[in-house]
Amino acid sequence: MKIFITGATGYIGFNVASALCRAGYEVWGLTRSAEKTATLEQNEIHPVIGSMQQPESYAGIAEQCTVLIHAAVDYQADQTETSKKTLETFINAGKHGPQPKTLIYTSGAWVYGNTGNRLVDETAQLTPAKLVTWRPAIEQMALSAPGMKSFVIRPGCVYGKQGGLTGAWFNGAYKEKALKVVGDGNNRWTVVHVDDLAEGYVRVAESGLSKEIFNFSDRSRATMREMVTAAALAAGYTGKIEFIPVAEAAKTMGDFAECLALDQHIDARKAVRLLGWQPKHGGFVDGVETYFMSWKAAQG
Repeated sequence: MKIFITGATGYIGFNVASALCRAGYEVWGLTRSAEKTATLEQNEIHPVIGSMQQPESYAGIAEQCTVLIHAAVDYQADQTETSKKTLETFINAGKHGPQPKTLIYTSGAWVYGNTGNRLVDETAQLTPAKLVTWRPAIEQMALSAPGMKSFVIRPGCVYGKQGGLTGAWFNGAYKEKALKVVGDGNNRWTVVHVDDLAEGYVRVAESGLSKEIFNFSDRSRATMREMVTAAALAAGYTGKIEFIPVAEAAKTMGDFAECLALDQHIDARKAVRLLGWQPKHGGFVDGVETYFMSWKAAQG
């Protein structure tokens, strides 16, 4: 099976592409940087130099593949237009080459907004954070793709390996010697290790299902304060952890600040039930020393 993935040198995209290669599939990955092709090739991923803003740079390869995965995110760009253009290209590619094609769109748990202690699953009404108000419409575009098996994946905040959002804590504690966190520290993120998430993509691609949404998160329920404190200890940071009110953080971070302060409890049992997926990592706090070591090595 041949697979094409956007964002192949990004945090989620690279780890998903690598997992698919380990599962025995031939993977083509989109990258904007010619300098990063060596990294892809070293991991047996075929590099495709191009961009989502120029669909002609990858449309031909997409037509030759069976599974098309959109895993790239660039919050500096117009996400509505970029994601729409990418899915349009995938849907058009679905009319050519191997049939039927599978389309997998990467959304995220932020579409649920604040859930507090209320456990929500894929059927919950969406109240997306302002930064991602565009996502539900793109999700529906993916799910209604004609003539294709299609899926939407909603990961929690991803940790492990290169670091993701949790890498910012290591960076503040280890490099900047100033650890700042948005919110009061009492909120809980829904989280998932990047390897567990990547395994979820493999299982979705192999499932034979269609038109399904899957949450992926582990069962940990640590507060933000507990996670950041653990990150500080792992990095040897002895300074003060500063908790910044969302309104104040938004002055420099914009709508991203709201997302960092979300309090969420997300149910991933559908993936367990239909895919046989199980998170193998117990949570960020449990393995924080390992995650710091990995993040540090990734800095070069």
